[in-house]
Amino acid sequence: MGILKRIKNIVTADVHETLDKLENPVSMLKQYLRDTEEQVAKAQHALSQQLFLEKKYEALIAETEDIIAKRTRQAELALSRDEDNMAHLALQDKITNEKKLEMYRENYEMTKQQTAALYEQIDKLQEKYQELQYKKLVLVSRLNAARAMKQSNAALASFHTENAVKGFARVESYIQKLEAEAAASNYFYQISYASKAQALDNNLQEEVQKELEQLKANK
Repeated sequence: MGILKRIKNIVTADVHETLDKLENPVSMLKQYLRDTEEQVAKAQHALSQQLFLEKKYEALIAETEDIIAKRTRQAELALSRDEDNMAHLALQDKITNEKKLEMYRENYEMTKQQTAALYEQIDKLQEKYQELQYKKLVLVSRLNAARAMKQSNAALASFHTENAVKGFARVESYIQKLEAEAAASNYFYQISYASKAQALDNNLQEEVQKELEQLKANK
């Protein structure tokens, strides 16, 4: 009935190759789903028409059967009254309606088969729609991961390690220079401190000698 034609094209398409050519793959995936939803809606409408036809044929069959039974009774009544002409007319209409009834029954059976096939196609269409929804989630996840990786690679490519190494070397050289200056300053400080201590010690020698002589005298 052609209801699954478009959805079949969507499913059998090379999605990955198509996504590479799209500016907005997510929008296209949503459009594919909307197209599928339209097919589902059309299938539902077709099903409602099929069910209406079934009911219509059921009504026609019942109505025609009643007419046949009525014409049969009329023909029998006319014969009982020796009204051959009326019996002839009743039988003629009975045969006409029997042919109609046969046609209605054939069409009814065909309609029921079509309805059953439509139910099957709708089930497949719904299943395919669910499959596409899941595939959309997977593809969007893969798309986001690919974009993140691409951005990360671009950031790494733009980072110049040589400049960083040279920068670290300059900082290290500066620190080494400060350390050398600090060491030299500390060395000169130690020399200066020792000279001052020695000078202080010389100044105290005279007082120390006096204290020593005093202790001797007292003894």
